[in-house]
Order: sequence, then C-alpha cells, then structure tokens
Amino acid sequence: MILTVTLNTALDVTYRVPRLLPHASHRVTAVTERPGGKGLNVARVLAALGHKVTATGFAGGPVGSVVRSALAASPGVVDALVPCGGASRRTLAVVDEASGDTTQFNEPGPLITPAEWSRFLAHYEELVSGVRAVALCGSLPPGVPVGAYAVLVRTARAAGVPVLLDTSGEALRRGVAARPEIIKPNAAELAELTGSRDPLPASRDARRRGAHAVVTSLGPAGLLAATAQGSWQAAPPRPLSGNPTGAGDSVVAGLLSALAEGLDWPDRLTRAVALSAATVLAPVAGEFDPGVYEELRQTVRVTNGN
Repeated sequence: MILTVTLNTALDVTYRVPRLLPHASHRVTAVTERPGGKGLNVARVLAALGHKVTATGFAGGPVGSVVRSALAASPGVVDALVPCGGASRRTLAVVDEASGDTTQFNEPGPLITPAEWSRFLAHYEELVSGVRAVALCGSLPPGVPVGAYAVLVRTARAAGVPVLLDTSGEALRRGVAARPEIIKPNAAELAELTGSRDPLPASRDARRRGAHAVVTSLGPAGLLAATAQGSWQAAPPRPLSGNPTGAGDSVVAGLLSALAEGLDWPDRLTRAVALSAATVLAPVAGEFDPGVYEELRQTVRVTNGN
C-alpha cells in the first residue's frame, strides 16, 4: 500500500475553448471535472500502474462532497480523507485549443482549525504505520502550520517509511530539513530553495540541506536527479505539445512506484519521464494512455550526469 497526502484537495475543472483571448467572452467546447489536488492526481496514476493506494488529506463543504463522490469511482484508490468545516477549493484550467496552452486558476482552500489539524495528525500516524511509501504533495490550506510537512516527514521516518515531498516555498524549506527520501521541485522552486539557478549545484545544495535525493523537473528537458548513487538526466524522445496539467504529479507517481518496487535510479527516471510525457499528450488533463506510456518508456534517454 502507498499513501498519498493532499492537505489542500480540490475539484479540478477543465474548460476547452477554441482560443483564449483577454477581455473576451468565450464559448466552452468541453468541460471535465475530477477530484484533484496533487496527491489525489498521484493516487490515480499509482492505481493505474497497479498499486494499492490510500489517499488522505482534508475535504469539506459541497465541493468536498463532490470530490469524495468522484474519488469513490476511482478504481484502486481508498478514500481516507478527513472532514473539515471549511469548503474545499476548486481549480480551473482553461485549455486554448488553438495553441495547446493552458491557463490555470487556483482557489486558496478551506481554513483548517487547530483541532482539525490535530485530528489529522492522529489519523495520519495510524495510516502511515501500514504503508510502503508516502507522497506529501501540494500547497498547504490556510490554518495549517507552515512546518506541517516537516512534522509529517518525521512521523513517516519514525515508522521506517520513505517519503517523497512535492511542495514549494517555506513548506519545502522546512520539509527538507526533516530529511525526506526524495524531493521533486521544479527549477524555479529549487532556485528559490537554494539561491542557485544552476540545477545540478542547486540539487547538491538541497541534498546538503537534508534531502536524500533531489529530482528536478526541467520542463520539456525532462528530469535531473542528484542522489547518493550519482546524478542522471532523463528526457523524452522528442518535444511534446499538449496539456501539461498533472504531468508533474505523474512524475511523482512514477518515482514513488519505482521506489516501492526497488528499481534503480535510471529505471525510476525512465518511468517518471514516460508517464509525464504520456500525461502531456492525453486529451484529458491528468490522465494517460497506457499504450502511449509503454511506447514512450522504450525511447526515454537517460544520461549519467556525474
């Protein structure tokens, strides 16, 4: 069993429009809704890869009810979300069909009370004792302490469970100090953490700050991994055009599933890049075609960066 944590769950709504223009009225050609927030996206991909997954975090209000109803229809994902008094958020992605570009709007999320946070910590401690790996993903909703991920990393480590942390800003800085197994920033988040815009030295700096391994998303250039075993870069076989929504979450799912299966780093990166690329090419945000994934997995380029 793998556990994913999404403290700031969401209902992801995707609009498709022929062309997105400022100051204009738009006719929407298609609408899709699905349970979202980074950890729930990761959970769906893990389940599609054949892993048993439990998803936890907060869900509240009418939107939270919709999220939980939709999650119940997600094969292979166990709902362990914790109710909260505030209303869960929505995210809106607008896909410009002419350019393929996506514009994202993210609501802040519910206000979590100290009592709700305490209940979640007790719930998490019970869950983490029976899993093989944990993904801690996304933003913190209002009211949750900025050091929340550091607390969750330490709890998992005390139970002997490896953690992948995917967040940004101060939550990432504090979480790194708790020594997660893997962090997965993008290049901008890594630069904010370390002060360096050169990804490889910055990755090594992040490892000195506490992360056992750093896997940095480089956009179309793929992934860069700095680990105790060495450094590697992995890239898709060709430039891709599509919807990048959820591609980073597919990277997390690829890395975490490969970690749970005991694969070596080149194979972890190959899986993560192929899943991310397949997600970009999928017509529905955050989904992937297994056949496309298998085809791409055969052509991902992995080079040693030492």
